[in-house]
Amino acid sequence: MHPHTQLIQKFYTAFQTLDAHGMSACYHPNIVFTDPAFGRLEGDRARAMWAMLCGRATDLKITFDHVQADDRTGSAHWEAWYSFGKERRKVHNVIEASFTFQDGLIVEHTDRFDAWRWSRMALGPVGVLLGWTPFVQAGIRKNALAGLEKFLAKQ
Repeated sequence: MHPHTQLIQKFYTAFQTLDAHGMSACYHPNIVFTDPAFGRLEGDRARAMWAMLCGRATDLKITFDHVQADDRTGSAHWEAWYSFGKERRKVHNVIEASFTFQDGLIVEHTDRFDAWRWSRMALGPVGVLLGWTPFVQAGIRKNALAGLEKFLAKQ
């Protein structure tokens, strides 16, 4: 098994146990993380996002499979089940992840998922009717980043 395949498995195994430090140990100091909810996060902000998500989790379940990697790039399929927001709406997010490696660590991590599908579960009727619109997508990102800023202010 390629060492980068093991690194991706280590990352998601740490996530399954809400071990944000273990996840961070898989990231290069110059990590760049991108996804539809948070946009682009670099360095400590990317690590802080995982710490925030792990710290908030009350009913998070993570599975992962189809892990592949070579010397330069890798990928994985992962899924998350959790309750979201004050209404505790049940979410099942399906994510395709891609990775780039440098110095034996993950230097780029991109998560792709259907943001409209996510918004229909997480936001209820608003997500069903308007979750596909740029306005609602921008609001999701604004709220995600505001939560991250509050988390960082407490650190």
